[in-house]
Amino acid sequence: MRKIVLFTASMALVFGSCVSNPDGEKAETTDSVELTEQVAGEIYTINADDSELGWLGSKVTGQHHGVINFISGELVVEEKQLLGGHFVIDMNSIENQDLEGEYKEQLENHLKSDDFFAVETYPEATFEITGTEATDNEFEIVISGNLTLRGVTKNIKFNSQIEELTDEKIVAKADFNIAREDWGVNYEGKADDLISKEINIKVHLVAQK
Repeated sequence: MRKIVLFTASMALVFGSCVSNPDGEKAETTDSVELTEQVAGEIYTINADDSELGWLGSKVTGQHHGVINFISGELVVEEKQLLGGHFVIDMNSIENQDLEGEYKEQLENHLKSDDFFAVETYPEATFEITGTEATDNEFEIVISGNLTLRGVTKNIKFNSQIEELTDEKIVAKADFNIAREDWGVNYEGKADDLISKEINIKVHLVAQK
């Protein structure tokens, strides 16, 4: 009987360790960067109703996805080039989109708890652009910025696509992964249903003058 118990426990450990990260290129993460000066240019204000921050996390037995709302934000543009920006995110708005009823409520409450994003203590997250780099593709740029989440600030670098840039409107998107432990989100999940180390982030931004 003891052998069966040990075998079952061993299999649970092996099964629980086979969790894959969500699809997506991992953002380069470094220490926060101090902004020495504010960039100047034309200001485009985020349309929070049309913009969306999507999230996806995976575990051994499946995955969950949802959205988080923007509170405010702006982009700074000069001569059709994105130079800077700053955004505030409402962590209390974390929503799951693949469950219903009590299971949806349970997951959302868990994500808001100290196991994950501790929204009672840290109700807002922020992202401030610290640099942009052109690429060979005129519709793609590399963005670097300080992401403050759960009271921790790290600088991340990722690719972003500009879908529209006119005198009146900007539409941009990005798709990347971050390692949640870099921001102190260390909850591992159940022993037989471990959670991936990375979270996939999908950003869709609409900003207007």
